[in-house]
Amino acid sequence: MKRVLYSGNRNASSWAFRAWLALKEQAIDFDEVMVDIRRPQRWDNLARIGEFSPPAAVPVLDDDGFIIFDSMAIMEYANEIGNGSLLPSDAKQRAKARSFAAWQHSTFGRVCSCLFFESAFYKEKRALTQDEIATLNKVYDIWQHTIASFSGDYLIGDFSLADIMLLPSVIRFNAHYPPDGRWPLVQKWFEQLQSRPFVVEWMDEAHSLEPIYLPGYHNDP
Repeated sequence: MKRVLYSGNRNASSWAFRAWLALKEQAIDFDEVMVDIRRPQRWDNLARIGEFSPPAAVPVLDDDGFIIFDSMAIMEYANEIGNGSLLPSDAKQRAKARSFAAWQHSTFGRVCSCLFFESAFYKEKRALTQDEIATLNKVYDIWQHTIASFSGDYLIGDFSLADIMLLPSVIRFNAHYPPDGRWPLVQKWFEQLQSRPFVVEWMDEAHSLEPIYLPGYHNDP
């Protein structure tokens, strides 16, 4: 059996990061094919992915010819063929973890959307607008309350798919507006997430790469 994850640039491919991390955390063996998603080669490279994956995007998991082409689906699949530890056993906790994961998968990317994942690796960060600061304050309030309600080191108690899904947002927010003493549990959660060995492995490589500068970052949102 041959299992291959088609991934992307470490400092740009946040969705591949999620799929890769779920597989790694579940100790699932796989080979990795890196797909360069920088412009202008991005389009030709993703068109080739489109020959076997309908969305023509990364990540894609080819499990011995069986194609899984969505990051959330890959994460759930990793949990199911692994030891199942990435979702809580309690039904309410599991639903809450899935709620946060689904929020990230659907509309959470609109939260401070100009602070895209690539910008976390820019040497010079721009100042945030007052609207961005207010938005992040609200998000940190939500996360602080959630962590407190489950009494663990992670968002829903133990490390879960919710943490993996939110990790790239944690990274992009923390690079621009780290939580302060108003959110001590969020501070601890950020530290716990970013110190996990596989996260460190991915991020060390990401920081070693030339930043990928995208339009819109230095303009007012």
